[in-house]
Amino acid sequence: MPIRVNELKIRPCESADATALKAAQARLKARDADILSHRIVKKSVDARDKGDIRLIYSMDVTLAHDEAAWLAHLPRGAGQLVPSPAPVVWQKAQAAFRPVVAGLGPCGLFAALALAKAGLCPLVLERGEAVIQRKVTTARLMKTGTLNPESNLLFGEGGAGAFSDGKLTTGIKDPLCRQVLETLVYHGAPEEILYLARPHVGTDRLPQVVASIRRDIEALGGQVLFGARLTEAVHDKGRLIGIRYVQNGEIKEAPCNALLLALGHSARDTIADLHRAGLALYPKPFSLGLRIEHPQALIDRAQHGLAAALLPPAEYHLAMRARDGRGAYTFCMCPGGQVVPASSEPGMLCVNGMSPYKRDGKNANAALLVEVRPEDFMQGEDALSGFHFQRRYEGLAFSLGGGGFKAPVQLVGDFMSGRTSTALGEVTPTILPGYALCDLSQALPDYVARGIREAVLHFDRRLKGFASPDAVLTGVETRSSCPIQMARDERMRGSLPGVYPAGEGAGRAGGIMSAAVDGLRCANMMMENAREGDV
Repeated sequence: MPIRVNELKIRPCESADATALKAAQARLKARDADILSHRIVKKSVDARDKGDIRLIYSMDVTLAHDEAAWLAHLPRGAGQLVPSPAPVVWQKAQAAFRPVVAGLGPCGLFAALALAKAGLCPLVLERGEAVIQRKVTTARLMKTGTLNPESNLLFGEGGAGAFSDGKLTTGIKDPLCRQVLETLVYHGAPEEILYLARPHVGTDRLPQVVASIRRDIEALGGQVLFGARLTEAVHDKGRLIGIRYVQNGEIKEAPCNALLLALGHSARDTIADLHRAGLALYPKPFSLGLRIEHPQALIDRAQHGLAAALLPPAEYHLAMRARDGRGAYTFCMCPGGQVVPASSEPGMLCVNGMSPYKRDGKNANAALLVEVRPEDFMQGEDALSGFHFQRRYEGLAFSLGGGGFKAPVQLVGDFMSGRTSTALGEVTPTILPGYALCDLSQALPDYVARGIREAVLHFDRRLKGFASPDAVLTGVETRSSCPIQMARDERMRGSLPGVYPAGEGAGRAGGIMSAAVDGLRCANMMMENAREGDV
């Protein structure tokens, strides 16, 4: 049984991993010959003291001796016995049923994989393209401003997460997180995601990982249809019997008695169709704001000081409560990345951020968001009011940018002073296909603009240079989360028989990890319900 050695504090250097092993060996008073194997369990950066930044390791060491007896002769606290990680076990179906998964983002991808490994041969509908073709389509958007409403940076194989930083941080503690991480590594993600405190895959690597998982689903008997948008769940006498979808302009049908909705936060049309058919949902808070860009070197200096050259590009996450009580925070921070047009509808502009695995771009960017509450956007009893609210500000941003999905941009100094920007400073916007200088407050609710101004000053006290006048703001970011939540019971079923709402589009997740875990949980619950005769 391995011995876990915690709190190994190592000064940043090129051979830090090897130095950490030597430190663990010294703690255990072991020789090279005593060590059979080792693995890093956790690695993080402690940057609280900028003059003494350390890497913090936890490491499991297997010895060529009885580890319990070895520990007994060491000072108390030198290490602790831990079981070896249990191998990932995929559930096997004990009852047959016909599952359909709608959506092939992280939620649908992992749900379909679980169902395929159980021998259930799921049918998967994805309205967008396969991820490799999708790369061509999104490149065209960023070069020419030509949007494909069905396949873009939000829709298509891999979902919105495939064209992001590929961040895998999450606040959930579900044991299924390990299953997600190990699956990603098996399909080509870097092994370090298993132990880094803030793991990421990178938008240049994630598409290949996503495609590999989909090929696994198909090899196990699953069928994936691209360009296929779900339109209806068909019921007869209170039971789900099939689904209808549109592909190549034709309405098609397929038998189905269990439908997992993994639609993502931007499938507004499909969500509206299902709501009209009786799918219960209700509004929930979300956030709205801008993207902020700084030189990555500024962030590195502010976070890592003199050790910046020996550490990966620095990240940050900042949060505060504005004077009006609303939360304001940074989100989806992309070191060395770029801002991208994450739109899915003509005439409406929404932005997001992405970065490659190496995070080696000149700029850092992050969403700078303010809380939006249901009372801010509700129109009567319309549960879809949040979508209308998002569209309003996306339309304003599109107009401010001058059309063609060029983005409205403003310098932080000008935004803080309430004046229109007329020239750039030292930061060049990364947004493609282009930008227009403007007054971004015209594309924001007043309380969001006020909250962002408060947040910039507050965050500058915690991260020196955050309020740099030459930093760039790009608008607008509206889709950090879905403005609705679909009702579901303790068995994860929605209000329509046989329908399982899951992931970000159901308002049940926020990010790649939590969406993937929710997809696994829903798929597993489908199988449990089927075993009990009530799928």
